Amino acid sequence: MAEEQNKKPCRFWIWASASVVFRLILISFPGNLNLSSRPEVSTPLTSIRRLAEGYWLKQASMSPYAGSMYHGSPLLLSILGPLTVQSIKGQPSHLLCSLVFVIADILSAMLLRGIGQKLQMAYGLNARLLGFLKSSRDKVILPCGDIAALVYLWNPFTIVSCVGLSTSPIENLAVVLALFGAVTRRVPLAAFGFVMATHLSLYPATLAIPIIIILGYGLDAPPIKLFLQTRSVENEKSSTSTVSKQAKSKQTTHLPFLWKTVAHFLFWVLLWSLYVLVLCALSLNKYGGLEEMFKRTYGFILSIEDLSPNIGVFWYFFAEVFDFFRNFFLIVFHVNVLFMLLPLVIRLKHRPCFLAFVYLAISSILKSYPSVGDSALYLSLWALFVNELIDMKFSFFLFCGYLGISLLSPVMHNLWIWRGTGNANFYFGNAIGYACFQIVFVVESVSAMLNHDRALRRSSSNHGEVKS
Repeated sequence: MAEEQNKKPCRFWIWASASVVFRLILISFPGNLNLSSRPEVSTPLTSIRRLAEGYWLKQASMSPYAGSMYHGSPLLLSILGPLTVQSIKGQPSHLLCSLVFVIADILSAMLLRGIGQKLQMAYGLNARLLGFLKSSRDKVILPCGDIAALVYLWNPFTIVSCVGLSTSPIENLAVVLALFGAVTRRVPLAAFGFVMATHLSLYPATLAIPIIIILGYGLDAPPIKLFLQTRSVENEKSSTSTVSKQAKSKQTTHLPFLWKTVAHFLFWVLLWSLYVLVLCALSLNKYGGLEEMFKRTYGFILSIEDLSPNIGVFWYFFAEVFDFFRNFFLIVFHVNVLFMLLPLVIRLKHRPCFLAFVYLAISSILKSYPSVGDSALYLSLWALFVNELIDMKFSFFLFCGYLGISLLSPVMHNLWIWRGTGNANFYFGNAIGYACFQIVFVVESVSAMLNHDRALRRSSSNHGEVKS
């Protein structure tokens, strides 16, 4: 047993190192395999070509948002912009940017591993408290942290986003950093990651709810009713003891909420937000300031001005809709995300990390400009819950669906754009299929988690009956 436990970390680092080497080999090819021009990989918000154009405009003393090419963060422009014009002699011109994305992937994987280790410890502790595990040897608990990290590193979506020079790895890093800070209770780090993720992509703003729940109540756990039920059975068994009377008097129907920690988080969010806004204002001092930034970034995301094809469904719909109804459907599509927040948090408030996964998956489906990098993130977060979702239905069907859509997408795009033997419906049909598979994936994941909680409730009841 000891030798096997020692071999597992070694295997993890071997596979992690192999993924890095594989990335370095791919980025050494000239033209980065033309992945940066793929609509599945690069969007108007994540394209490195648009970022390079914005940096060139800024160097020419013009607004980086002039010409409607660049729509990203001015801070990202200041960091990655100089790397787009610098190159190492004898190496591809994009090498420096690619190395930054490789490092971002490595950091994201390590942070996911840390989150998984915390969740694994909490899972084992809760199982022992409920009486399902007498010791760590009773049941094999899968190393969800290692699995999630390797899923992220070896996911083809992650690899093509890194090699295709998309800024998605940096956005994913900010999201994972926020969750890692919340799970480890490093409040300033969680606030920094949340602010940067929201600043870069807007949609991670929904993560405020699960992060606050994590900081207020703690990590994912079965419903508290199970613990109360188990405790009441033990109290009935030893009702004459003084300890049981004290336990009965201390039973509550809810956990205490740590308002002080949440207030600390909100304070740091405000502080980091002011810091980011000041830096953005200084960067755009001569080019319209913050008003120009909000209009060209968040306004661009919400108004869906660019209707170039992508793996989402918005571009086709708003290309066909009449201008008279455009604003109405913009409100409907964006509010659709907000309508799902409250029901999900009511049902999954005891599992905030899983709730974060659900929010990110829904945002990936309903984003204005989605990419495969968004799917890579939520698929890796899903792997954090392999112990709870091990009995998930239709897993093989969903795997085949994701694989088939990934292979068909470039084929349909080629038939439409380059060969001219197809039309926009070919590519849009593929996008609808992709959205449907994502919806089924989210629904089945939530259903599997709720079934897991119900199974725990039944097992707890049977366990109590046997004891009595």
